[in-house]
Amino acid sequence: MKFHLCKKLSITTIILFIISFSLQAKDLIVSTSASVGSLQYNTTKHFVDITNEKLSAAKLDYQLKFFGSGQLGSDKDTQQKLKLGTIDIALLSSTLATNIPQMAIFELPFLITNRRQLIEIEEQVFYPYIAPEAEKKGYKVIGLWENGFRNITNNVRPITKPEDLKGLKIRTPNSSWRLKMFKEWGANPTPLPFGDVFIGLRTGVIDGQENPLTNIYAAKLQEVQKYLSITNHVYSPSYLTVGVNSYKKLPQEVKNIIELSSKETQSWAYKEAEKSDTELIKKLIASGMLLNEVDTASFIEASKPIYQEFISSVPNGKVLLDKTQEVIKP
Repeated sequence: MKFHLCKKLSITTIILFIISFSLQAKDLIVSTSASVGSLQYNTTKHFVDITNEKLSAAKLDYQLKFFGSGQLGSDKDTQQKLKLGTIDIALLSSTLATNIPQMAIFELPFLITNRRQLIEIEEQVFYPYIAPEAEKKGYKVIGLWENGFRNITNNVRPITKPEDLKGLKIRTPNSSWRLKMFKEWGANPTPLPFGDVFIGLRTGVIDGQENPLTNIYAAKLQEVQKYLSITNHVYSPSYLTVGVNSYKKLPQEVKNIIELSSKETQSWAYKEAEKSDTELIKKLIASGMLLNEVDTASFIEASKPIYQEFISSVPNGKVLLDKTQEVIKP
């Protein structure tokens, strides 16, 4: 196992070396681990395209170079490379909460139930209270995009209540909060890089996984999964992120264009996500997956300890939770 990990890391290092050798001084590397065809991948590609159009129109000698599908490493690897400046811009998601505890507000199950709420949270909670904490750790979030509502798939049985997860090996991102959540629900959570999930499911190393529909379909997990349980247990944002130290060295005009493109891309992503939800469920059912709804109330009840832990373990956790609930109340 150690040999394979070292081999993987060394290949990634070689790729980055080749890229850095071949790029021009003003080329900026943009990375995502998302699979081709997923919303995160398509959103990042859209952002790169419109940013490059704007940079060219402004006659600025900069351009973005896009690397998707984890070509430059996992989210964990990418976080380190952002700090080092070997990657300039990256789209990250749940793993950031491991380094920035306040971001775990987005890991609380069933807190966010629609996209409108995320927009309110972004303006009134994320940028005033959470983004500054990320900057203290060396990360600047310049865009809050969508990963999506997460649902559970597996090969053993339909999941209708938390007890149905008992003993199942469920892949999660390497997020401490996601691990706590699935342990609380009785599962055996197993963190794996997303690129290893298909093989893990096919070989039986894991029984199931949880992801937005767009990630499930793009990674072809329907080919190795039988049951699709619509839990919508977490709404995951994705964070367009830069390293603080390297980003501040860019000309202000370049930063202005990047940040404007990020905002425009956010609107594009929400529209694409809303259009695709129903379509993706139809496609997954057509592929042979068996769909079931869940007893949401039982999951909410089983999730109460997660909220209590957030309040007790995250700095200013109660203030942050109270403010978020105030912002999203009907």
